[in-house]
Amino acid sequence: MREEKTLFQWLYILGEEKLTQFAKEVMANPRFAESLGKAFERAAKTKGQMDRNIDTLLGFLNIPSKRDYKNLLVKVEAVQGSLVNLNIKLDRLLAAQQPKKPKPSPRYRPKASPTPGSQQQG
Repeated sequence: MREEKTLFQWLYILGEEKLTQFAKEVMANPRFAESLGKAFERAAKTKGQMDRNIDTLLGFLNIPSKRDYKNLLVKVEAVQGSLVNLNIKLDRLLAAQQPKKPKPSPRYRPKASPTPGSQQQG
């Protein structure tokens, strides 16, 4: 018994070159291209409505949404940046308050004097 092949199996068998040619021919049809464009517009509109509905539902349940997390992340990053700036300024103030140590100058070293037992008597 012979099974009938699906459209996708048939396209796979044709190969990439034939598939490209088929896509070009289909997209050249203005009615198909218009229908496809409208379908994408409706899908995008529906997704937007679903996102808004889910955000509303999450709000009713007092559960944070993705947008809430993103807003919180932006605020946390701003606070982190402020803390870094504050830390830098504090380090500068502390460094300015500490007494400055003079640079060590080369010390004068007198020549070694002879030790008492090594002096010559004359």
